[in-house]
Order: sequence, then structure tokens, then C-alpha cells
Amino acid sequence: MSAWIHHQANWLIAHNLQIPLFLLLTLFIFAEAAAFVGFVLPGETSLLIGGVLAHGKVWPLWLFLLVSIAAAITGDSVGYEVGKHFGPRIEKNRFGRLIGEKRWRLAQYVFDKYDGWAIFFGRAQALLRALVPALAGINKVPYKTFLKWNAAGGIVFCSIVVILGYEFASNLDKLEKVLKYWAFGFLALVFVLIYFLKQKLERKLEE
Repeated sequence: MSAWIHHQANWLIAHNLQIPLFLLLTLFIFAEAAAFVGFVLPGETSLLIGGVLAHGKVWPLWLFLLVSIAAAITGDSVGYEVGKHFGPRIEKNRFGRLIGEKRWRLAQYVFDKYDGWAIFFGRAQALLRALVPALAGINKVPYKTFLKWNAAGGIVFCSIVVILGYEFASNLDKLEKVLKYWAFGFLALVFVLIYFLKQKLERKLEE
């Protein structure tokens, strides 16, 4: 599998596609909160791909890491401004209704309970990552306060996920030999835990 990654990386470089792909991944990372793209393509997908391709020498790891952090922080800042200037109206427009009232309420509940920590740890969950910046703007959180938590979360989250992608690619052959089918069991356990946590939060909302 590691050889396959390097083969694909060499193909991208041979066809001069590394720059368009780099820009596309950066755009997805930026748009996740700025345009709520995270509901369709969570930002960690782009970050992982970027880390994997950095291992394949498609681009330097440090470059993708710095640009992804900047894109994430900037995209969330745009999401904040959207919430600040358009307020609750964004929940009532066509796209806001498509997101669903329950998701808005869930994000608002987490935001009300954890405040700045919701901005920081919201990076680890696609729903919160897409909605919390707008909610911070709607709730008139001072931008300096938002930026502090947002920048800290962006630096930590992007660094972890990009480096995970890089290390995953470099150790893929070893992982395949060690994990085999155990990986599926582990992933199933993670999904079950996420499901029960989500159910618990939704019950809280209905109380």
C-alpha cells in the first residue's frame, strides 16, 4: 500500500497536478466553516490526504501544515463574520433549514455550556467545526476572544491530523501486518462510542 501511495504521488508530479490539488485541499479546509462545506467533506479528510501526499514528496510537509493552519483559521473567521452580520437569519434561510434545527440546537447547547472550549475542542467534531464559528458571531463573542480560541484549536488540530496522515503513510506496511482485521473492530468501537455520545447530547436537548 505504501508503494501505491508513492506511485500515485509520482503520477501527480509527472502530470503537474500537485499545485491544483494543493489549492483544492486548501479551499476545502478554508470553506469548511466559511461556507459550511464540512457537512459534505469534513476538513480532516483534506488534512489527512495532504499529510499522506507530503510523505509521497508531492509537497513539503511544513508547507502544507502552515497553509492548512492559515486556511482553517481564516475560514472560521469568515464563518464568524457571517454569524455576526447575518445573525439568526442564517438559521432560517434555505441552507440553514437544510442543516436542521436539531443540529443548530445541539451546537448552541455545546457552545452555551463550554463557551471558549467549544471553539477549541469543536475542531475535533465536524458538526461543531462547521457551526460554532457562526454561533460565536451570532452570540457576539468579541473577535479577539474568538480568534484566541480559534487559532489555538486550528494549530493543534491541523498539526495532529496532518502529521497523523504523514505518519500513517510512512508506517502503512507495518500497520497492515499488525492490525489486519483488528482495525475494523477498533473503528466499529469508535463509531459506537460516537453514536452513544451523540444520543446523550440529543436527549439533553429534549429535556
